[in-house]
Amino acid sequence: MITFLVSAIKIIILLGVLITIHELGHFIVAKFCKVKVNEFAIGFGPTIWQKQGRETKYTLRLIPLGGYNSMEGEEGESDDEKSFSKASILKRMAIVLAGAAVNILFAILIYFTVTAITGTYISNEIDEVLDGYAAQSAGLQAGDKIVEVNSCKIRSKKDLNEILEKSEGKEIDIKIERKEEILQYNVKPSEVKSKVTGIFLDDKCKIVAVQKGSSSERQGVQANDLLVKVNGVDIKGDSRKALEEISRKGTNAMTLTIKRGEEQITIELTPDYETTYLLGVNLKQAEDTWTNRCINGGMQTQEFVLSIVDNLKQLFTGNVGVDQMMGPVGISEVVAKTDGVKEFFEMMALISLSLGVTNLLPIPALDGGKMLILVIEAIRRKPMKPQTEINIQLLGFAILIALSLYVTYNDILRIF
Repeated sequence: MITFLVSAIKIIILLGVLITIHELGHFIVAKFCKVKVNEFAIGFGPTIWQKQGRETKYTLRLIPLGGYNSMEGEEGESDDEKSFSKASILKRMAIVLAGAAVNILFAILIYFTVTAITGTYISNEIDEVLDGYAAQSAGLQAGDKIVEVNSCKIRSKKDLNEILEKSEGKEIDIKIERKEEILQYNVKPSEVKSKVTGIFLDDKCKIVAVQKGSSSERQGVQANDLLVKVNGVDIKGDSRKALEEISRKGTNAMTLTIKRGEEQITIELTPDYETTYLLGVNLKQAEDTWTNRCINGGMQTQEFVLSIVDNLKQLFTGNVGVDQMMGPVGISEVVAKTDGVKEFFEMMALISLSLGVTNLLPIPALDGGKMLILVIEAIRRKPMKPQTEINIQLLGFAILIALSLYVTYNDILRIF
C-alpha cells in the first residue's frame, strides 16, 4: 500500500509540474501580449479549488492529467480588444509556442543541473593502454592526452568514440600531448564484432521493443513476449543474465525460448553482428571542478536533446513503430519505478522534453497544428473560415484520441 501511495505521489508531482509549467508558458506570454485569459486551470473535471483574480479565474481540478488556458476569443468571435483573435499574428504565434518552449527549456535546465551535480566527464587523458589493441601497437602511453584526431579537437571520450565510429576502420591521424610535446601518430583502429539480436528487454525480461529489420524480427519475435531461456539456460527473469548468455562466445546460432500469452515458443536465430572500432585505451575521469562539472552537464544535455530528435526522426522514417510509443499509462509505470531523486528528475526532464517537442509537431489540436494554421493565415493574409478551422481541429483531435487509445492499449499489454 505504501509503495502504491509513493508511486502515485511521484506520478502526480511529475505530471502536475510539467502540465503547470506548460500552461504557465501560454499564460505568461498571453498576459505579456495583453491578451485576456478568462481561466487558468490545472487538471480536468470537477473544481476542487478556485480563486477569482482581477481578470482571470484560477482553478485546480480533480484529475491532474491536463490543464488549459481559456483565452477570450480563442474559440470564437469576440469584440473585446484584449481577445486572442484581435491580437497580431506574431503575438498569437508567441502565445501558441510558449508552452512547448517552456517545457523544452525546463527539460534542458533540469537535465543540465542533474548531470552537472552528479560529476565530471571522462577526459582525453589516457589512463591505461590495453594489450593487443591498436594503441599499444602504435606506441601510445598512459598519461598521453589525445588532443586531436583527423584534425578534430578531442575533449572527452565521447568525442573520440564519435570519430572512431565514423572512421569505418580506416587509418586515423592522432595528435597527442606528452610532457608538453605534441606527437603525431597514424593508427588503424582495432575492429571488434559483437552480437546484436535487436531485442530490448525490461528488468523482468519482457521484450519491450524489437528493432525493425533485425534477426529477431525476421524470426517472429514480438514486443510483449517474455524471454524465458537463452540457449536452454533458464534466465529466471534476470535481464543481465539474459544479456550475458546472448553475448557468450561460441556458435553463431542461438535458441531463444519465449512465452507469448500461455504459449511457450522456441525460436532459432542467427544474430546480426555490430562492428565497432577501438583504440584500446581507458581514459581518465576529468578533475572534479565546477568548470568540468558544467562542461559535463553541457555535453550530456546536448546528447540528451539530440537523442529525442533522433527518436522522432526514426518514428517518421519507420525505423520505430507506433506500437513502441508510450502513453500516460506507460509513462506512469516508468515514473513509478524510478529509484532515487536523480533518476526521478532525469525522467522528468525526458518527459518534459518529449512533451515540448511532440507539441510542436504540425498536427491539428497540438500547438504545432495551431502554429501551422497561423502560418497559413499569415501567407493568405486573412484568417480561415471559423467552421473550417473548427473542422480541422476536430479531425486532429479525433486522430489524437485514436492514437492515445492505441498507445494506451499497448502500454497495458506491456505491463500485464
